[in-house]
Amino acid sequence: MAEADWDYKIIPTNAFLMKNKYDIKFGKEIIPEDKGLMDRLFQAGLEMLVTTGFYNSDLGRVITLTEDEVWEGIKKTPKKLVLGEHKDAVDFIPRHGNESRKPVIQGGPTGAPVSEDVFIQVMQSYAQEATVDHLVNGVMATIEGHPATTNTPWEIRATMAELRAVKEARTRAGRPDMGI
Repeated sequence: MAEADWDYKIIPTNAFLMKNKYDIKFGKEIIPEDKGLMDRLFQAGLEMLVTTGFYNSDLGRVITLTEDEVWEGIKKTPKKLVLGEHKDAVDFIPRHGNESRKPVIQGGPTGAPVSEDVFIQVMQSYAQEATVDHLVNGVMATIEGHPATTNTPWEIRATMAELRAVKEARTRAGRPDMGI
């Protein structure tokens, strides 16, 4: 299957079907508090995964799972994930409802293109914020002035430069072991 067909036909069509089937409607709340809606969202997501599968871009194929396989994966999911090291480590632990424990805050441009000439400064600005626990980096739009085009050597160079730049940004912010 072509990735564009997956992205622009299969996913929107199936999401629309699940939205209607499970009567999913959002009001002004970003995070629903209605238990019925939460349950329907979960059921819709589960059915969407089982009926739609997920796309493997390396193979150009859709991988499908049974509902039993999904539940087995959920059972085997770690209860805690530690990102970062030493004093910069943060525990990702599921939160429930309005817990008093603060959520983990991830900061960064999250995959958005960032100019290579300001990449370190942008990442440093997130890393030095005391409320940010973990970084999600942006993507260098260019490397050495060349577009970081997918499936080219420039993409690999840009990725390596991103890793070095994030390491530099964390060090400058005084948080060298912060997770990314």
